[in-house]
Amino acid sequence: MSTLDPASPPTGELPFFVYETLLPGEPNHDLFLRGRTSGERAAVLPRALLYDGPGYPYAIDGHGRVHGTLLTAAPGVYEELLGLLDHLEEYLGPGHPRNLYERVVREIELPGEEQAGKGQPEEGTPEEGAPGAGTVRAWVYLAAAAVTRSLRTGGSVIDGGRWVTRRPPGGPRTP
Repeated sequence: MSTLDPASPPTGELPFFVYETLLPGEPNHDLFLRGRTSGERAAVLPRALLYDGPGYPYAIDGHGRVHGTLLTAAPGVYEELLGLLDHLEEYLGPGHPRNLYERVVREIELPGEEQAGKGQPEEGTPEEGAPGAGTVRAWVYLAAAAVTRSLRTGGSVIDGGRWVTRRPPGGPRTP
């Protein structure tokens, strides 16, 4: 199952799963997240593929895994953070024809506490198939329908689903 029931909207303040320019060390992390999160931890979006551009990395539904970070909004700033991320990701509302991304709820895998810092790959992300601490529902920005069609026909999949490892050390970063 790649999506949760859209007829039952999420209740409460869901965390956010990020996988691209909002990752720690990437340019938008400090611009949009500094002082607005109370927690960040390595996480994995299952049943998804990561594509390179155009312009930005995009995740779409697929047979793979995308590595990223689960963010929890700091107390009192959830609505502000939600608005900032919607603006950054050019999300105008569910199914809007001008969306660059769609904001959807997905189950996110969390690495097991016993895995933290023990031979993990870059950024402490969990190994494929590593035992986990479970799953959590979170907001994820996936490529909108038109972008997804374009990526599926002519896009480049980022092997391993890791944005930070796709660029050469010291190389230019996609905005």
